Amino acid sequence: MGKVMIIGAGGVGTVVAHKVAQNPEVFTEIMMASRTKSKCDAIAADVKKRTGVTIQTARVDADSVAELVALFYEFRPELVINVALPYQDLTIMDACLKAGVNYLDTANYEPKDEAKYEYSWQWAYKEKFEKAGLTAILGCGFDPGVTSVFTAYAAKHHFDEMHYLDIVDCNAGDHGKAFATNFNPEINIREVTQKGKYWQDGKWVETEPHEIHMPLNYPEIGPKESYVIYHEELESLVKNFPTLKRARFWMTFGQEYLTHLRVIQNIGMARIDEVEYNGVKIVPIQFLKAVLPDPGDLGENYTGWTSIGCRIKGIKDGQEKTYYVYNNCSHQAAYKETGAQGVSYTTGVPAMIGAMMFFKGEWRKPGVFNVEEFNPDPFMEMLNKHGLPWVELHDIDLEL
Repeated sequence: MGKVMIIGAGGVGTVVAHKVAQNPEVFTEIMMASRTKSKCDAIAADVKKRTGVTIQTARVDADSVAELVALFYEFRPELVINVALPYQDLTIMDACLKAGVNYLDTANYEPKDEAKYEYSWQWAYKEKFEKAGLTAILGCGFDPGVTSVFTAYAAKHHFDEMHYLDIVDCNAGDHGKAFATNFNPEINIREVTQKGKYWQDGKWVETEPHEIHMPLNYPEIGPKESYVIYHEELESLVKNFPTLKRARFWMTFGQEYLTHLRVIQNIGMARIDEVEYNGVKIVPIQFLKAVLPDPGDLGENYTGWTSIGCRIKGIKDGQEKTYYVYNNCSHQAAYKETGAQGVSYTTGVPAMIGAMMFFKGEWRKPGVFNVEEFNPDPFMEMLNKHGLPWVELHDIDLEL
């Protein structure tokens, strides 16, 4: 159906490349580009071995609009799947506008010099994409992404009004490392060390990091201590589903992980400002990233499951209703299929499906959109077909 370019060659990019190649009837030509071309070459070689599909590769600096535009003009993709770093979102969107290319990402923009992310920067591009006749799809990973589609599906099929939303994210896997992050360490540590925030009665309530926590039971896994943190999809979901009285995001962390995290913060290694060392300016968290295990290399020895879903309470036909929709993903099965662990898999598969929705014309209109603004039904159907089957539970104790 169309030509697609994948920007980013980490764990998520690895999964996107494999899943795109598995669907040649939709993705007729594929290019993968990143700052390090050798990473793209290695992924392309593995994809060729597993699927027989050829992926072209290129080097590009995603911080450079000029380099991106030049590459876009050379390859002429119809859609860019951005799985680079979140603080490169705007340069890639700018390049898409200049070259007439449609856009999809998995995580919203955040400035490089501030641990803060919100959609306002990307929503500001709405009129530009409308005028250009281009589509920009924001947040098409798992969370954000599938969790937002889960919410839209619940609103469409199971509720007249949704009042309470709790997104619950559990990684019950074991990678055998003393400390490692499941995606880019720089982004991961910035995300989980900032203050918590949730929506309550029409306003945001801020908490100290990891202040609110309790054990929650996850299907096939059991109880895991879960912490309220701020996550980007809350911002768009409370906007697009205004009947929500409360919306929170919960994530599991092990005590050993939190201990390492506190030490990293206490000794200044989580800093995102520059410091001088031996006459050279370095950013501590970027140095830390260089010495921590590469998330893309964790898959081989990763065991266990992820479990991510939405727990929703509201009204249907005048009666109170509860609803829980979730997916459990095996790290080992993800690695066997794509060579990446489950956290990368659960992000990369939805990015491919979102791109598929675009090429099939299901999610395609001028402007900038969060995924819950599109019809959830065809996306939900594709989740079951492409490795992320979901389960529904009705009228149960949500624990929250």
